[in-house]
Amino acid sequence: MSGLRLFAFLQDGGTFAALRHRNYRRFWIGNFVSYVGDWLDQVALNWLVISTTGSPVMLGLVNLGRGLPMVMLGLIGGAVADRVDRRKLMIVTQAGAMVVAVLLALSVAFIDHPVWIVMVLATLRGCVVAFNLPARHSLIFELVPREDLAGAVALNSITVNTAKILGPLASAAIIAGLGITACFVVNAVSFIFVMAMLFTIDLPKKVREARKPEPFRRSLAEGVRYLRREPSILLLVSVALVPTFFCQPYLQFITVFAAQVFEIGAEGLGLMTALAAVGSICGGVMAARLQREARSGAIMLMFMGFYGIAIIGFSVSPTIWVALPFLFATGAMHISYNSSNNTILQMMVEDQYRGRVLSTLFVTRGLVPLGTATMAGVTVLVGPRAAMGGMAGVVVIFAVVLWVWAPRLRNLRVS
Repeated sequence: MSGLRLFAFLQDGGTFAALRHRNYRRFWIGNFVSYVGDWLDQVALNWLVISTTGSPVMLGLVNLGRGLPMVMLGLIGGAVADRVDRRKLMIVTQAGAMVVAVLLALSVAFIDHPVWIVMVLATLRGCVVAFNLPARHSLIFELVPREDLAGAVALNSITVNTAKILGPLASAAIIAGLGITACFVVNAVSFIFVMAMLFTIDLPKKVREARKPEPFRRSLAEGVRYLRREPSILLLVSVALVPTFFCQPYLQFITVFAAQVFEIGAEGLGLMTALAAVGSICGGVMAARLQREARSGAIMLMFMGFYGIAIIGFSVSPTIWVALPFLFATGAMHISYNSSNNTILQMMVEDQYRGRVLSTLFVTRGLVPLGTATMAGVTVLVGPRAAMGGMAGVVVIFAVVLWVWAPRLRNLRVS
């Protein structure tokens, strides 16, 4: 596609139209580098823990350190993002993340068996993310006009899942060619580029003016009262919790399968993580093409059930070649279910409560490490296959129970 045709394509609108706005374009470039670095760090960190300790429990504890601060500090991070310049907050938090990344690289390079130091640094990183993530997502709304907002959000989702492919593949290649320390060094250096992009964003003066929102406690209380008044929205938020806790840890736990079940090494881990991400992109495309159908509770429950079934299929696969198709399906069903749930929720919630309701979904992301720690504990008792399959089975049962006993949700449809 020539430059003129590309420019015309961006001007015509659609998902990529948001890139015609200079501020968002720079934000998107920085975000892309940041997401790739995050996955580079996460895959390398998981492989470091499992290869040096051989302990699924230790893997669960390290991931618990990454996620628990999001559960405890996520709402506070959202309140801070509503009260300060979000671009400056992102610069500060990215600088903090870079310091943690540098310390992590030095620890791996110069300290033997640095697992406990790694756990502390992972927890510090989780604290930083608790303040960075709300600012990162809410800043999008300040960088594009309303007519391009949906495309900007969709493009951000595509970016996240593309990074899930590139990050693990790059991590596997770097570990094989240069060693695991190099992964952490590359991630630390990437923050320089990310911060440079943030410094070049120039927000309008009216955006940069100090915000004077209501007190945090009052705002939070009103959000809770709103959820209590709207049982369908409360049900949608609650439905997001169960698959997040019981199923989503599969992406962290495939490290154990790569090392101890299929014995395919770091390169195989990169392939498995990337294939799940390819499935996620395909699932996102499918959800986009089925926009009207995906706005129903029945379709959302079907996606949820198939999500759990795909993970069960992966967990009982006798070989890696049998497991890979199930892993692809897992990624596809995960994003399809998640997109359906978020779309219905976004279209039902009143605009003045949108931030507070969506912040509860950010907090649920902290349940992933909690679920990973739980899966690790169950693995000690019954092994990784039974642990992953059993937890996924809970989600399948949950979907069936909701289908039968929650007609309000099954018959829900928005337009």
